Amino acid sequence: MTSMSLNTEAQQVKADVLEFIEKYGCETAPDEAFDALARQIFTFQYAHNMQYRTYCMSRRVTPQTLSNWMDIPPMPVDGFKMLTLTSIPETECEAVFMTSGTTHPGQRGRNYHPDLEVWDASMIGPFRHFIMPDRERIRIAVLSPAWEMNHNGSLARYLTRALEQCGSAGSGFFFHEDGLDFAGVERFLDQAVADGEPVMLMGASSAYLYLLDYLAKQGKTYALAKDSRVFDTGGFKSTKTDMTVDDLYARFSEVFGVARTHCVNMYGMTELSSQIYDQNLLSYYTDGSSNYLKATPSWVRSVFLDPSTLMPVPNGKQGVIAHYDLANWNSCLAILTEDLGVRTASGYELNGRAKGAEARGCSIAVDEVMAANA
Repeated sequence: MTSMSLNTEAQQVKADVLEFIEKYGCETAPDEAFDALARQIFTFQYAHNMQYRTYCMSRRVTPQTLSNWMDIPPMPVDGFKMLTLTSIPETECEAVFMTSGTTHPGQRGRNYHPDLEVWDASMIGPFRHFIMPDRERIRIAVLSPAWEMNHNGSLARYLTRALEQCGSAGSGFFFHEDGLDFAGVERFLDQAVADGEPVMLMGASSAYLYLLDYLAKQGKTYALAKDSRVFDTGGFKSTKTDMTVDDLYARFSEVFGVARTHCVNMYGMTELSSQIYDQNLLSYYTDGSSNYLKATPSWVRSVFLDPSTLMPVPNGKQGVIAHYDLANWNSCLAILTEDLGVRTASGYELNGRAKGAEARGCSIAVDEVMAANA
């Protein structure tokens, strides 16, 4: 659907989000600019996203009562499984991204997109900033499905756009209908070593477990060229493994010859329209340092909340994370995750998923969402 198919109000909101992304990029946007656009989007969503509006009314929050953007009620991620959260009628949306359903089989979170112009714009700038700070293009091997294989997968869209926009000759997808193309990846790596050219491997964290196992059976290790990098995302939620992130990156060094400084993780969610990145590649090529903490682009702000009360906690104290993503202009700009983290002056670290008593505030919020829409 083109922007001309949107009503005038939706067209204006979308245009203002695109302008914000273009203007501020990965710099820090002024508080007043973020606040103004967040209010505008919330007003739009309150008027047209009926199930979200019902929840906000139950919390006694309206556009008129906001004192600042942090008053906007974050929608718990489970709400995306149970409700239809869209400001534009779902039948008029070009795309709907769905979660894998591994946490609650049979219940898949859905994020509706009238079109993908904002989503694409929110993806490419931060990708270049955090993953490609030293070059325009690099030879890429993707270990996960392409967009043409999964039109409901936000990661598939992401990886396809990354390869199209930043991949050089010899790049390709090595995941087909029958799974990972191990022999193809092996040829890609052999060629990379022969050429002495830097390359990047990209894929879901779990895909590397299978590739590393395959290469171990082949007795293969590599010394990839300087500036090669390994990109992973998603963790190991779909696999049974005791491997930690540190273990995985140690294996990347052993098998690919890629140092920890060049292993980078992207944190993304189907329910978000933007991604959040480790800063180590950026810091390495900027001043030679290694900042492994996460950072957001200008249009995303992450707030850390007490898991029981959902009130903000100070820097240095662990909290459950709520993301305010202005690129989520159609669904809900504010999202309450069940992820724990700690913010510092240099970024933030993720500490896994809240469990049991830790998630009490999240559970109450989900109950409130469902009660409001009963």
